[in-house]
This record gives sequence, C-alpha cells and structure tokens, in this order.
Amino acid sequence: MAKAEFGRSWWSQRFVGAIERFTDSGRLSRGRSYARGNKVKSFDINAGTVTAQVRGSVNPYFGVYKEPLYRTTIEFTPISEPQWNAAIAFIASKSGFLSKLMMNEIPENIEEPFATLGIHLLPQTRKELNTNCSCPDYSNPCKHIAGVYYLLGAALDRDPYLLFELRGMSRDRFQKALAETPLGKALAQELNSAEIVPQPIESYYPRPALVPVGESDLKTFWMGNKRLPKDLPLPVPSLVSGVLVKQQGDFPAFWEGDSSFLETMEEIYDRVKTKNQSVL
Repeated sequence: MAKAEFGRSWWSQRFVGAIERFTDSGRLSRGRSYARGNKVKSFDINAGTVTAQVRGSVNPYFGVYKEPLYRTTIEFTPISEPQWNAAIAFIASKSGFLSKLMMNEIPENIEEPFATLGIHLLPQTRKELNTNCSCPDYSNPCKHIAGVYYLLGAALDRDPYLLFELRGMSRDRFQKALAETPLGKALAQELNSAEIVPQPIESYYPRPALVPVGESDLKTFWMGNKRLPKDLPLPVPSLVSGVLVKQQGDFPAFWEGDSSFLETMEEIYDRVKTKNQSVL
C-alpha cells in the first residue's frame, strides 16, 4: 500500500511527513506493512494518548509459536494551557482563521499562528513523542509503533481536529474558546441566527392569463394599424472617411486600371449611397 493511502488529506500528509523526517526508513517500511496487513487489532485515542494492540509475528526460531499481542502507546507532548490561550487569542484576531475553524474547517496555513508563538502543532522532533511497546524489540520506534503512526495518519484523514486533541485541546473546548472571543461572538451569533424557512408556493411558473384582443379584421391583425411613410428620408451621410482606401494612393501596386483608384472608389461609394439613382 502506498504512503498516500495513509495520508489522503493535506493535514494527514503533513503529519506523516513530520514523522518520517525523524524516523528510520526501514522501521517505517515495516510499519506500513503492519498497517497494511491489519496487524493492529485495536486503536484508541484519548486525551492525547494513542493506545493500540498490535499482533506480533510467529517465529519458532526464537521460540514464539503463538501469535503474540503487544500493547503500544504513543503520547504527544501537550501544548501548555498558557500557550493554547495565546494561540487562541492570535487565531481569534484573524477573521480568516476564525471563520474556517468555527465552521469545522482546517486552514492549510494553520501552523502559522503556532509558529509565530514559537510552538508547533505537528511534531518536529522525536522528543515530542513518548512511545512505548511491550514487544522485545529494543529499538524505538519498533515496527509496531511505526504501524500505529500510519493508522494515526489515516485517522487524521477522517477527523483533522485530532491534531488539536493530540496536543491537549479537544474540539469542543477549542471551538468554545473561539466563540467566547469578541470576533468569535459576532460570528457565532451569525452562524446561530435563525434560518430563513422557505415559504411554499403553488407553482414555480406564472399561470397564463387570458387577455382580450378586441375586434379586428384580418388585414389589421397582420399589417397593424400604423403604416410606414411613402417617402423615407435619405440616411445621413457617414462622417467616417475611408482612411484605409485613401492610404493606398491613386495607383497602388494591386491596381491595374488606367484611372485613379481613389476616383474609382469615390464613384462606387456614391452609387452605393444613392442606390444608383443617378445612373440612367
């Protein structure tokens, strides 16, 4: 299974990418195979701690004849309460961040407010994670922990607010804190305002109405009551000069006539304008 299957969303991809920066690639490769092979029997997230039960491998060479079950835990270093308060105050001062978060959307630049305050939402070093597994492998992270990393990435695909919970802030508490800020109160009032209930109507289209036409003979019906004047006024001469024609000169290269090209064109224009009335 490709890595992207454990990180379809951008926030999950960033989490997996952060883990991969400080984790051995060989361990991660075996961890992906564990996540892919349904080796993780149970998986739970509570108060920033990930707890899982992972199936081990049968290996008669080491005297393991029955599939073992290992307990694996991953604990994230929580962001302190003062730091969370500072981050919430910063976010609440930015309408772009605030509106999206209060509507359950995660902005792609969500890490910027935390970075401005010198803290991180995504783990940057291994020291920010306290991992443990009951397997006999002395290396940390072992393949079981690595497998849980990838399943955690898949869980983030389904609920991006786990990023906050893993750092010690639940979704409800976070959104409540945002809604209590001055800008958050105004937005919450708008979001909680009564929705406009659509009113039922009889039809989406206007009903046809009968209009009396009165008495009229066929000639009037087809020709109308008004008649056009017999003598129509001549159109006003156009004031636009034939610039393109005059630019050619009296005898342009394409002109094979003996008379002037400009004089010939003037005559043509006159005939068109008068509809050849001067021609017998």
